[in-house]
Parts: sequence; C-alpha cells; structure tokens
Amino acid sequence: MWIVYLNLFWAYLKIGLFGFGGGYAMLSLIQHEAVEVVHYGESQPWLTPIEFTDIVAISQMTPGPIGINSATYVGYVAAGNSILGSIIATFAVCLPSFILVLSVSRFILKHKDNITIKSIFSGLRPVVVGLIASAALLLMNKENFPDYTISIGIAVISFVLVHYAKIHPILVIVLAGISGYALY
Repeated sequence: MWIVYLNLFWAYLKIGLFGFGGGYAMLSLIQHEAVEVVHYGESQPWLTPIEFTDIVAISQMTPGPIGINSATYVGYVAAGNSILGSIIATFAVCLPSFILVLSVSRFILKHKDNITIKSIFSGLRPVVVGLIASAALLLMNKENFPDYTISIGIAVISFVLVHYAKIHPILVIVLAGISGYALY
C-alpha cells in the first residue's frame, strides 16, 4: 500500500514542478499520470478516462485551483479512497511552487527590471498558452461532448451573451448548464 503513496508523491511532485501556467495547464500532465501511466508496483492506471473527466468537472465546481482540487481527488481515488492519498498528492503538487516562490521571490524583486528576467517571463508566456490549449483539447472528447454541434452552439451563444449582451458570466454558466442538461 505504501508504494501507492510514494507513486502519488513522485507523480504530483513532477506535475507541480513542470506545471507552469496553473491548473488548466497542469491538466494534460495530470491526465497522463492518472490515466495513461501504470506506476511502479501497480497493475493499472489510477483512473479511467471517464473518471478523469468526472474529477475535472468536480474540480472546476469546487472552490480553489483546479490543479490542487484534482490532485486531492486523484490522490483519494488512487489510494483506495484514502484521505492520506489526498493529503500526499495535494502536498506534493504544492511543494515545488512553495519552495520556488520562497527561494526566488527575493531575487526576482531585486532584479525585476533586468532584461534577462523580463525575457525569461516573456518566453514562458507562449508555453503557458500552449499548455492551456493542450488542456482544452484534452477535454474535447466524446465523454464531454457527445455531439459537437450542440456544444459549439452553446459555446457561441454563451460568448455572445457575455461579450456583446454583457450578461453576467455566472448567469450564462447556469444557463449553459441547464441547456446542456436539457439537450443531452
């Protein structure tokens, strides 16, 4: 049983270390580790694609960052419905950021106007956009969108309502959810 906890710690430590751009950028890494990889000493991946989709949906609905929420849920499921699995995965995904911010913040504040530092952050921006786009493509599957035409229609109408009609996004989300439920 301890091998599961070690695997969770190692997998989420890697995700936390290389998941630039926040939770949505981490989704493709989380999906890889949770759905595709059979970890050392285990017989199957932690989740099925449908379970991963459900965890992403729950992580989006609950307060907090999606990467941390999904780590909590995946840790719980992977460790056989164990709170310790949730704690380990959540701790591991947060640890690299905590250490990095703690160690680098003073340096960055001191050298924030340095051209090299500005260039590094400018170079990271397209990577973050690519990771977020990867997450969007990852979630465009038959489990989430059984009929693309209806989903695209709801997305276009939602965009028009928020951008042009200036309707509050929360109301549009609720309306889109009701529409999706009714049409699917």
